[in-house]
Amino acid sequence: MQPFTTLSGPAMPMIEDDINTDQIAPLQLAKGLSPDWGQLLFKRQRMNADGTDNDHVLNKPQYRKPAILVANENFGCGSSRESAVWCLTGVGIRCVIARSIADIFRENCLLNGLLPIELSGDAMDRLQALVSQTDGAQPFSVDLPAQIVCAPNGETFSFEISTSDKTRLIEGLDEVGLTMKHENEIVAFEEKIRGSMPWMQEARDRRL
Repeated sequence: MQPFTTLSGPAMPMIEDDINTDQIAPLQLAKGLSPDWGQLLFKRQRMNADGTDNDHVLNKPQYRKPAILVANENFGCGSSRESAVWCLTGVGIRCVIARSIADIFRENCLLNGLLPIELSGDAMDRLQALVSQTDGAQPFSVDLPAQIVCAPNGETFSFEISTSDKTRLIEGLDEVGLTMKHENEIVAFEEKIRGSMPWMQEARDRRL
């Protein structure tokens, strides 16, 4: 998993509630076993009936390679498809900022190196306004170690994230990687069990 520390780039506004994973990753439109995830992102919303591009925000030149997506309430609701995150990272989005983020989608973000941020109240009102006003002309930045989002005008927005989630993103660790951080403790425990309960090792050897 690609580590996440800092990020800078266009912040794309999609100030809507309840954007779901079927909208984000319409798998019914995927072609082949290994589709172009970036091309699939919001494909239904981005295309006219004849297959041409419409005026969707992702079709604007300044948002062809966004870094941050700014939404509203309940982003990523719906089915648990991990491909929704792959579609976002497929166009370069490494951070989603919303008033609330669906739990399963949030976990999928953390497993794929995408930073999910929840902001509320006046802070989110102000950030959304700045993103819309800037319209991709200047970059926003995210600093995970410092836990701040910085707007082009220098205004900053602090966000909360658990220590464990912050660590796995900064170090680029999936579930296996997190487990292996405790390799010494695991080895010590196995040695202890081998000494106090040797019959367990014997039973394992017979199975092998």
